[in-house]
Amino acid sequence: LKQVFNKDKTFRPKRKFEPGTQRFELHKRAQASLNSGVDLKAAVQLPSGEDQNDWVAVHVVDFFNRINLIYGTICEFCTERTCPVMSGGPKYEYRWQDDLKYKKPTALPAPQYMNLLMDWIEVQINNEDIFPTSVGKCKQE
Repeated sequence: LKQVFNKDKTFRPKRKFEPGTQRFELHKRAQASLNSGVDLKAAVQLPSGEDQNDWVAVHVVDFFNRINLIYGTICEFCTERTCPVMSGGPKYEYRWQDDLKYKKPTALPAPQYMNLLMDWIEVQINNEDIFPTSVGKCKQE
């Protein structure tokens, strides 16, 4: 298990909500509803009086944290040798493009693709213009 939870490889610490903030309270409410056996449709409904952008931000960060944990448990089984292509089955191949280092869609081994993807998502989540930590200040699209 040491390799699975090697933070220098792919495992990232959870993005946390500051205790005492409204986002922390929304996170607790979301966790409680998901753990109570309530149907998912009701669990993700916007609570009365809450800002929709804040509610969505809480769920996006929680989703990222959960996916990160799942990926951390399987990444040792998918190496550049065993997973030379990032694919979604035999019909779909995913290619990486970030307009910085990879200006054109580029085929990459699955672990490299996933590391770039998780890094990119983490940058987005930590971007105050997209996910501000001040409640009620989410960018409106």
